Amino acid sequence: MAINTGVNETGSSSLFLPEVATLIDKREMTDVDSFFTFKLKNRPLGHRYGQFVELSIPGIGEAPFSISSPPTDDHTFEMVIRKVGQVTAAIHSLSPGDVVGIRGPFGTSFPMEDLKGSSLLFVTGGIGLVPARSAILYALNNRGAYKDITILFGCRDPGQRLFTDELAAWSTREDITFMETVDKCEDGTWDGHVGVITTLFPNLKAIDPTDTYAIIVGPPVMYKFVIMSLHDMEISDKRIIVSLERNMKCGVGKCGHCQINNLYVCQDGPVFYYDDIKLLKEAI
Repeated sequence: MAINTGVNETGSSSLFLPEVATLIDKREMTDVDSFFTFKLKNRPLGHRYGQFVELSIPGIGEAPFSISSPPTDDHTFEMVIRKVGQVTAAIHSLSPGDVVGIRGPFGTSFPMEDLKGSSLLFVTGGIGLVPARSAILYALNNRGAYKDITILFGCRDPGQRLFTDELAAWSTREDITFMETVDKCEDGTWDGHVGVITTLFPNLKAIDPTDTYAIIVGPPVMYKFVIMSLHDMEISDKRIIVSLERNMKCGVGKCGHCQINNLYVCQDGPVFYYDDIKLLKEAI
């Protein structure tokens, strides 16, 4: 089974020429993360689940960001952007009606069509929920196409939780399993599970390792330990899918910023089957 390639299906004339997109909605999610909805003027973005775009602010700079919404036909797409530098600070200062430059979509995507008929185990950490959300929402919107769906989400503390309304809705659904944890809570405001995300695994009901695909998106430190837990469940490397949004910059494999051995994460990834990269040094 192959990862979907990042072919731009939109007919955009240039990989290097940004198109104008308008900010139509903006909401704060945490003290550093905000939710943005953008809209292209003349076409849908044409992205797939787990892809990213390059967003530019004239005079400031450009950076890659994951798309958090599944594909739509109304020309809109959603992102959650963490304020960590000059470009992201400029994006956070935008107001609805302001415009930005968009290149893309770029990269490989979660093979959601190929996974139909199987069970899905999403393991997401922190802002890794953002790209995973596009695949999760697609699976939930097409619930009958998949067997068991399990979603695990963990973050550093309760103040870092994203999409809290959706997390609450997932926790009450009877047709999926949703579990959540925080690494720590020192102010007593959290009465849920406390511990790193792998501490949720003993609470999972029996998962058929021959019929389940695991999708992992989170901070680099999470992957090794989650994969060890998946191996304990006898899920094979061919059924583990990871997203490695590591050090991406140009989006078109020219700058070499995201190179891992012979792979460019922005072009050959960011979505990989673990079996294809497990022998690459520094991949995980």
